[in-house]
Amino acid sequence: MSMFDGFKFRSVSSPVHQMDPRAKFIYVCILFVVTVMFSNLIPLIILFLIQVPFVFMARVQKEWMRSMKGSAMFAVIIFVMNLLSLYFYTGYETFGSILERSLAMTVRFIVLVQTFSIFFLTTSPDMLGLALEQSHIPYEICFAFTTAVRFVPVLAEEAQTIMDAQKARGLEMEGGNFFKRIRNYIPILIPLIVNAIRRSLELAETMESRAWGANRNRTNLYVLKMRREDVLLILISLVILAVSIYVSMNVQMPSIIQLLTS
Repeated sequence: MSMFDGFKFRSVSSPVHQMDPRAKFIYVCILFVVTVMFSNLIPLIILFLIQVPFVFMARVQKEWMRSMKGSAMFAVIIFVMNLLSLYFYTGYETFGSILERSLAMTVRFIVLVQTFSIFFLTTSPDMLGLALEQSHIPYEICFAFTTAVRFVPVLAEEAQTIMDAQKARGLEMEGGNFFKRIRNYIPILIPLIVNAIRRSLELAETMESRAWGANRNRTNLYVLKMRREDVLLILISLVILAVSIYVSMNVQMPSIIQLLTS
């Protein structure tokens, strides 16, 4: 569950934390589009390296490393599945090109995890909901989104607690074949689902007791305002998008194998 630790907000005094959530959301959306746009290894590595300074500026290196370690298993699965599918079902000539293509798909996944990890580590759910509300999104949708963001790390911690409790009672989770391991997770999923339903009922009762939705004209204590740093981040994101579109349409990106052989 260490991967979910990299998506839980950390209250740190840093320039990235103080940025407007709307500017960071635009940055995340543009990076997502650019990452999906490329399938070559070199631009994906560049996108990964571009975001490393943001991690140090936000001072969330430990939490970011946890998300990277937690996503390592999924990255290995993506690499192996792409390697096998490209080897048996496509017409690539050399094994080196198959290997590079599989690495590119793996790095793409890592870049996406890195991008969203930086966003959620540095953006408070309250500020995110306020940003969505000031963007004229209905409050019901804002509340549902921020509640989901809040409860994902909570459910991850609860799942880890249930796993530890079941292991202490003698549940074997590592041994056996693939299907047996899946069956071993049933004693974890059932109490986790029951606790999630219980939490949702408690949340619904709390909302009713506080007359949620009775007043349509809501007021907020804070008002978000764009600063120069936020505008600069948006401009940098747009420049990255424009350069990426130009490169993908007009530049033939070489592969690493071509660079090594040349």
